[in-house]
Amino acid sequence: MAKTIMIIDDSVSLRQVVGIALAGAGYEVIEACDGQDALSKLTGQKVHLMVCDVNMPNMDGITFLKTVRTLPAYKFTPIIMLTTEAGEEKKKEGQAAGARAWVVKPFKPDQLLMAVSKLILP
Repeated sequence: MAKTIMIIDDSVSLRQVVGIALAGAGYEVIEACDGQDALSKLTGQKVHLMVCDVNMPNMDGITFLKTVRTLPAYKFTPIIMLTTEAGEEKKKEGQAAGARAWVVKPFKPDQLLMAVSKLILP
């Protein structure tokens, strides 16, 4: 059975690029356009890993991280931040909120797939 990965990003084209890369590697993909949308789609559904942007409308990635970590079913789900934010302050904020990896856009699909393979649970 394929592992499920949720992509949370307000850019449709970015979600498509990431989705194609992940689906090509054999993962099932769920898409959400921001943190609020992601929370509404996480109704007990098994998600093995999340790829999340930082800057999004309605609910940004850091707020989403802090919120999802309060949900017992997703407390330990690995989350990769995929963002244009490269500053150390923001990275530290993300790590403190529970991010397990930080990939800066633009990125190469192989770079993301390597981070996914290191973090996704068997």
